[in-house]
Amino acid sequence: MSLFITSLNSGSNGNCYYVGNDQEAVLIDAGISCRETEKRMARLGLSMTKVKAIFISHEHSDHIRGVTVLAKKHQLPVYITQSTMAGGNLALQRVMSFNAYQPVQIGELSITAFPKHHDAVEPHSFIVTGNGVNIGVFTDIGAPCEHLLHHFRQCHAAFLEANYDEQMLEQGRYPYYLKNRIRGGKGHLSNRQALEIFTSHRPPFMTHLLLSHLSQDNNNPSLVQDLFDQHANGTRIIVASRHAETAVFQVKATSSVENAVTMP
Repeated sequence: MSLFITSLNSGSNGNCYYVGNDQEAVLIDAGISCRETEKRMARLGLSMTKVKAIFISHEHSDHIRGVTVLAKKHQLPVYITQSTMAGGNLALQRVMSFNAYQPVQIGELSITAFPKHHDAVEPHSFIVTGNGVNIGVFTDIGAPCEHLLHHFRQCHAAFLEANYDEQMLEQGRYPYYLKNRIRGGKGHLSNRQALEIFTSHRPPFMTHLLLSHLSQDNNNPSLVQDLFDQHANGTRIIVASRHAETAVFQVKATSSVENAVTMP
């Protein structure tokens, strides 16, 4: 009774997350090229034949850059709202719509979207459920809302945005308008905001937390790792890279922490 998860890439240069069981899988976002997606999955021992659908959270290029080619080559349906497809100027062959809080069944996996705060036309986060395990994909979030907190409390593992260190952003080279866009409530979560979500709303059965979408200029992976490790309390903390895939993690519907594994 488990699911397998990995971050194929996480950051402003591209986002793509894999969640699957032994038979099927879905990709949440496709922000890296088809070739790079295939290459990284192959290195992990994951097969594209198991991927049955792609779900798109919003239209920003770092979430859709590879979706057209990837979906066409592998004949995959793309679950996306009409507003997001129009906003991204996408031409897709197999388009499937979804609505917030209406689960989509992909084999034995159930994927439920819910709205989030971000400066996109119709942005969503996702919960993927299967084998009694809940996986959350929570990135590109300007501010925590009750939707997010409600679902975070149900997760055995989650991809959670920790985009920027507040001091690094304030003292950094970004222009003032961009700093305000990032921290203004419809941009991204800071390390402090992500830590508050984790420490205040983590369920006792959460085994893995993949900290995601770190800024290259306004954050530091070691800083984030050290910050969250101090509060891990049995949850395994992984900082997802903007340069490479993580390991594949097996998440079970128990309170035990599993090691990284490679799919057969």
